[in-house]
Amino acid sequence: MFRTFALPLLVATVCIHFAQPLRADQTSPAVASPAQPPEFTIDVMPVLSKAGCNLGTCHGNLNGKGGLKLSLRGQDAQYDYEMLVRAAKGRRINVAAPELSLFLRKASGGVAHGGGTRFSPDSPSFQLLTHWLRHGAPGPSAEAPRLIGLDVQPTQAIVADPDRALPVHVTATFSDGTSRDVTDTACYELSNLNASVDADGVVTRDKFGETTLIVRYLQEQRPVPIAFIESRPDFVWSAPQPFNEIDRHVFAKLKRLRINPSPLCDDTVFVRRAYLDAIGRIPTADEAKAFVSDPASDKRDRLIDRLLALPEFADYWALKWADVLRTEEKVLDTEGVEVFHGWIRDNIASARPLDQFVRDLVTGTGSTFEQPAANYYRANRDPSTRGETTARLFLGTRLQCAKCHNHPFDRWTQDDYYQWSSLFSQIGYEIGENKRQDKLDKNEFAGEQTVLVAKMDEVRNPTTDRVASPKFLGGNRLDGQAMKDRLAALAEWLTAPDNKLFVKSQTNFIWYQLMGLGLVDPIDDFRLTNPPSNPPLMDWLASHFADSGFDIRSLVGTIMKSRTYQLSAEPNATNVNDSTCYSRAYVRRLPAEVILDMQSDVLDSPARFLGYPTGIRAVQIPGVRSKQARKNAPEAGDRFLKTFGKPDRILACDCERSNETTLKQVFVLVGDGLNDRLASPTNRLARLALSKRSDAEVVEELYWAALSRPPTKAEQTAALQLIHGPNHNPAASWQDLLNAVVTNPSGNKRADALQDIAWALLNAKEFLFRK
Repeated sequence: MFRTFALPLLVATVCIHFAQPLRADQTSPAVASPAQPPEFTIDVMPVLSKAGCNLGTCHGNLNGKGGLKLSLRGQDAQYDYEMLVRAAKGRRINVAAPELSLFLRKASGGVAHGGGTRFSPDSPSFQLLTHWLRHGAPGPSAEAPRLIGLDVQPTQAIVADPDRALPVHVTATFSDGTSRDVTDTACYELSNLNASVDADGVVTRDKFGETTLIVRYLQEQRPVPIAFIESRPDFVWSAPQPFNEIDRHVFAKLKRLRINPSPLCDDTVFVRRAYLDAIGRIPTADEAKAFVSDPASDKRDRLIDRLLALPEFADYWALKWADVLRTEEKVLDTEGVEVFHGWIRDNIASARPLDQFVRDLVTGTGSTFEQPAANYYRANRDPSTRGETTARLFLGTRLQCAKCHNHPFDRWTQDDYYQWSSLFSQIGYEIGENKRQDKLDKNEFAGEQTVLVAKMDEVRNPTTDRVASPKFLGGNRLDGQAMKDRLAALAEWLTAPDNKLFVKSQTNFIWYQLMGLGLVDPIDDFRLTNPPSNPPLMDWLASHFADSGFDIRSLVGTIMKSRTYQLSAEPNATNVNDSTCYSRAYVRRLPAEVILDMQSDVLDSPARFLGYPTGIRAVQIPGVRSKQARKNAPEAGDRFLKTFGKPDRILACDCERSNETTLKQVFVLVGDGLNDRLASPTNRLARLALSKRSDAEVVEELYWAALSRPPTKAEQTAALQLIHGPNHNPAASWQDLLNAVVTNPSGNKRADALQDIAWALLNAKEFLFRK
């Protein structure tokens, strides 16, 4: 069985040397000479960063290390100066004998140090720091030049075998007009394990693939996308015909990387893929056969248009939004969940533009039972949570790090965090009786609530203890009428067509749902140091989405009609290692609800869910649990969804849903829940067993129903042998078989064999995975 793996972002930081002048005829803003002492901010701070002293794993930790706390990644030079020079009664430095300074002896290995040796006594870093101490350890100066620019060359690169190393050159520009080569002083980090980087900024391939080098110097960071590719001297571009603009951008990159895309998938794969991605179900046997037998050249486009018009489209895409909007009963109450989910579905069914949908969410007030959008703020109870959730869902931005300190990988400061949170500070609640079933669960609330705008305490920045003035994230402060109606001002700013973060993050969300991998990955982590895998494609898609009036179906249709979407999952010699460029379809396990509904469709036997009527599809369930969930044991359908990764919807993140494969899932697929449905006397298998159709026809019907294709010759032969058994009489008529079933139902070998065949199909990788 396929398994999917997700590696967390692994960051390696290397830090050793300090900067050298750019040219002999240029003056540097910091001159390490007896005549001029090094300046703390632009000379000393880079050395501390290069040595890794201010990383989160060292003294930059929230609680510091070994009694010394520095600002994370050198974000506050004045604070770091106070800690090094004046804190602990100044015991860390010795200006009279700099080499004996405690912090230098620890960093150079002269005294035991939990962080190990960071540089040697004969290193340029050690020499610069002793030089600074000899001049009295001067602090940050307001007159010192400020860093105003950071240039990294190359800005991007493709490195073809046999070359395996790429040096980068880093130049810093300062406010006094000078510049310096800071290649040796900058810090380097890589986004994955495809390569390694040394202290001098030389990136070396460890395996073929793409990586992003992040170059950091003082407060500036720059990303450098790098692709390490095989030489392929005999490579010939296959020149596939693009279907639309998506393909032109994808194929342009593939050609540069010497990767040929896989061919188009065949019709049986496409019809299954299109149904699953658009409406969350597989085609019926008749639907699949009709599509495959249709000779029209435009049948794929016509199928896509038809699927987007079906009511099941709203069911399935409402499920995706319900996940990230935290549509669950513990906080929203069962009635609130049903109202909220119904509203989400109605918005999608009516083709309401996405910007208007989001605008209603962020301005939603009133009764959570009567004004569905108000449940957005019922689920997010305080200004910080509201700010983090809104930024994550609608700007693709993770702000959590900036709650305690400036974001280490993004531009957001702690001030930005609290100024953004203050936009949500005036939201209050009128709460009636809480009829929760679990009196000990303080997070549960059963009953109606009213979300309202009220004068509340303003948000304070805990570091400064000052009231945070409301400000859009990366935008302007609020004033005038905007201060009086913060939510309306927020909605207008947030959903504006020129708000690139909003447009791109929503585009990326939809792309991810169809392609299995976001252009920005993770999909809620847009930042300078995590660029899109294909920036021109990201820009075009976002522009297309905004120009369409934020029409979800229009964007879904455009993606599905591209050749890129319709590529086969079968790799070729050039793209077998590709995992980011969309040169082929990426195989992935289907969501829990979809798999369970597929079982129901194949068997024509609905799954059972506690508290819901028989026949409801798993993708239509509005929440996580029903009213009866605490009083009664869950049904087999409920247990299946939990085991296969349906989220509890505690987080406003698609990452909470798991599409991994586990050992427990294997046991569920061989357990009583599925076996009982296989053996049902009223299901499809029982009817086929008693039908007048030949064994070969019955087997073919099962394959079309489960896999949207006919069986291969080998599969057909194996299935017929299973049905016939060792004592099979080829001359036996259908009437003989029927008589045998009537007189001895337990001896119905045909029915037993069909159950075994169906069980095998429902456990097949081809059934459980989308390819």
